[in-house]
Amino acid sequence: MAHSHDHHSHDHHHSHAPAEFGRAFAVGIALNIVFVVAEVIGGLWANSSALLSDAGHNLSDVLSLALAWGAATLAKRRSSARYTYGYKGATIQAALINAALLYGALGAILWETIEHLRHPEPVNGKLVMLLAGLGIVVNGFTAWLFSSGQKGDVNVRGAYLHMLTDALVSAGVVVGGGLVFWTGWLWLDPAISFVILGLIAYSSWGLLRETVQLSLQAVPAGIDLNQVRTFLLAQPGVTEVHDLHVWPLSTQDTALTAHVVRPTGSSDANLFLKNLQHDLIHEFNIGHCTVQIEQDTAVAGHHGCCDAEEDSIVTTKQSA
Repeated sequence: MAHSHDHHSHDHHHSHAPAEFGRAFAVGIALNIVFVVAEVIGGLWANSSALLSDAGHNLSDVLSLALAWGAATLAKRRSSARYTYGYKGATIQAALINAALLYGALGAILWETIEHLRHPEPVNGKLVMLLAGLGIVVNGFTAWLFSSGQKGDVNVRGAYLHMLTDALVSAGVVVGGGLVFWTGWLWLDPAISFVILGLIAYSSWGLLRETVQLSLQAVPAGIDLNQVRTFLLAQPGVTEVHDLHVWPLSTQDTALTAHVVRPTGSSDANLFLKNLQHDLIHEFNIGHCTVQIEQDTAVAGHHGCCDAEEDSIVTTKQSA
């Protein structure tokens, strides 16, 4: 049975932009480039695979910071006739590319570490400790630059976690360099490198999983679709909710579309939609909502343009 659509609401509210991190990205990139060069030179001089593995990871961090910065800049551009959502999706793509680059770098570093384990060479423990100590300062400071925004944007959180992990890893390299210096056990250096690689892979897995989910337009982490549906059903006069979709526009912007059914003759649609938009922002941080109001009972799979039955979800409010 066909149902008329009496009200179409396209209330587009975009969440406030996060704090600017352009300077943090610039400083972080500059510091890490200098540190990578120092680690490569020192690692080759000291024959330390642990330093070289840390340098490789820091190089991937430079690329990650550059990609995240570029994507954040693109996301600020205005929408156009072709890119109606603007370039917000670039932040998701950058996060996914960063995760892929990270694991690619880990594979290359793993191969180099195995070679060092098979053919151990003398290690300059003092130089390893000195450079790794510098790494604690560089990476710790860079992580601090992003700490204030790491809860609101997966790109910023990725930068923060990478830098924090690197600071902790550098601390491990300091310990390892000291052990090699005092014991003379050359196998300790590649062994520590294996531990570093394991820590990086483990700490980055959650970020990789989240970026893949975002790229597939999954419901963003932190939003429960059942809670959103329950919330919509609790609104005044709503008897049914169907074709409910929640997906990410970027790493920090979330969109929602839904059809809600209200009694015939309801005349407060504008106020209803205004209040609903306000509440969706404050309850779920969903800043871009498109809600269609229908009257009477709707049938799943028969809603005009929404005719894909497998994508339709009908939920009816139970009467007391």
